[in-house]
Amino acid sequence: MHDHHGDRAGSEVPESRRADPLVRLPLERLRERTSMKWRAHPDDVLPLWVAEMDVPLARPVAEALHGAIDLGDTGYPYGTAYAEALAGFARERWRWDGLRVEHTAVVPDVMMGIVEVLRLITGPGDAVVVCSPVYPPFYAFVTHDARKIVEARLGPDLRVDLGTLEEAFVRARSRGRRAAFLMSNPHNPTGVVHTRDELQAIARLARKHGVRVISDEIHAPLVLPGATFVPFLDVEGSENGFALTSASKAWNLAGLKAGLVIAGAEAAGDLRRMPEEVSHGPSHLGVIAHTAAFREGGTWLDELVGGLDANRALLGRLIAEHLPEARYRPPEGTYLAWLDCTWLGLHDDERSDELGVVSDVAGPAKLFLDRARVAVSSGHVFGSGGASCVRLNFATSPAILREALSRMGRAVREP
Repeated sequence: MHDHHGDRAGSEVPESRRADPLVRLPLERLRERTSMKWRAHPDDVLPLWVAEMDVPLARPVAEALHGAIDLGDTGYPYGTAYAEALAGFARERWRWDGLRVEHTAVVPDVMMGIVEVLRLITGPGDAVVVCSPVYPPFYAFVTHDARKIVEARLGPDLRVDLGTLEEAFVRARSRGRRAAFLMSNPHNPTGVVHTRDELQAIARLARKHGVRVISDEIHAPLVLPGATFVPFLDVEGSENGFALTSASKAWNLAGLKAGLVIAGAEAAGDLRRMPEEVSHGPSHLGVIAHTAAFREGGTWLDELVGGLDANRALLGRLIAEHLPEARYRPPEGTYLAWLDCTWLGLHDDERSDELGVVSDVAGPAKLFLDRARVAVSSGHVFGSGGASCVRLNFATSPAILREALSRMGRAVREP
C-alpha cells in the first residue's frame, strides 16, 4: 500500500493549526528517526502504537539541552530544580499547592520508580491491584519483582467500578498480606480522567482496607478540553499514598530518562528508606530536559493539547466513516484511543501473563498490521477485558491519521 498523503510541514495546514506541533513533520522526516516507534516495523507500516509523539522538540527543552551540551554539562544530576519546576507547574495548571519538594525523589523513570516504591511498601508474594485493561508494564514489572497481580475490571463505561475495586482490595489483603493499588491517572489505555469524587472514593476504600495507593500520573499534563486533572495526593485520605510523574509523555522525552516520586505527608518516611543507588539511574540531561519542560514548556503544551483535541474530533469522524462498527469512547485525556473491535470476531485468549513484548500482536491488531499495514497496540496485552480491542496513538499528523483509518477500513471490508 502506498501513502497517499504528501503533507509537508506547514503546507495545506489550516491557519488554526499552524502552531500545532503535530503538523510540523512530514512522514519522510519522521522515518529518519531511530526510536522504537519508527524502527520496530518495516517502512510500509504506519506506526500508531507505542506512546511516542510525531512532534519536534519543544524549543525551551531543545535550548536547555543545547546549552548543557555547549557547556559540557554532562555530569551527575544534583539538586531539586526538577521537583521545584513540577511544583510550580502543579500550582499553575492544577491549583495544587500541596507538592512539597522535600517529599520527592528523582528516579530513572516512572515505571522503575513504581517498582522501587512497591519495594518500600510491599514484599515478595504480596498483591498489587490494577484496574484492567491497563498499561501492560504494570503486569510485567510487578510480576518480575515477585508480586502478584489482582485485577479489578473497569466497568462497561471504562471507569473504575468501586464495587469491583473493593472486592479486589479484600482479595489482595487476604491472610493479612500487605497490598498496593497501582492506579493509572489519567487511565491508559482508555483515556479516562478520574474525577475528584472518584479519587476521593478510591482513597476512602484504600484506607478502609489498608491498601497503599500508587498513582501513575505520567499523562497528567495531557488532559483534553472537557475534563480536569486532579492529582491523587490532593484528595482527602491520600496522605499515605504516592504519585509518580515526568514530562516524558507530554513533551515526548522518553529517551531522556528522569522521573519523580512524590510521597504524601504520611508516606515521606517510607520514601526516605529508598536506596541511595536509585538516584544514580536518572540522566543529568534528562533532569535538565524535564525541568525545562515543566518550567518553560507551557505554551508548547497548550499548542499540543489544541492539536490533540482537533485530532480527537477528526478520529471520531474517521472511525464513523471507516470503522462504523467499532465501539469508541473519545478519551478525556492522553493521546490514546481505545477501540473495541469485538464485531470482527478475532479475540484471542486473554493472556495477561505475556505482557510487554513488542512483537506480541494478536486479534484485531494483527489484522490491521498484516492487511492494512497500520501498527496499533494489541489489546490482549492490557489484561482482562482487552482481547478484542486495540489502542491507537493519535499523536500524529491529520494526514497520517486519515491514511491509517482509510487503510484500516479497507482491510476489514475487502474479502
